[in-house]
Amino acid sequence: MSKLAHLVFFTLKDRSESAVQHLLSEANHYLTDHPGLIDFYVGVRDKELTRPVNADYDVSLHMVFADRPSHDAYQVAERHVQFIEANKESWANVNIYDSTVM
Repeated sequence: MSKLAHLVFFTLKDRSESAVQHLLSEANHYLTDHPGLIDFYVGVRDKELTRPVNADYDVSLHMVFADRPSHDAYQVAERHVQFIEANKESWANVNIYDSTVM
């Protein structure tokens, strides 16, 4: 079975360093250690890379799941839902990209 990469890019309403750090902390609290999660990274846009291909966002989330069923279970997992409920008011925009990866 193929792995599934789940990439999420958040633009915050409050783009301050403290707001960015808060979302990084929340992601590490709620989104790690889910069944089937084999890779997890959360980070920030490198503002020194000003190439036209770099989108404008504040926080990026990179997750790789062992398979599609693991990803699908994560989507409805209590901790994932809690993360969304606790933080969605701080988001100006969210872009999500899911890919089957080899």
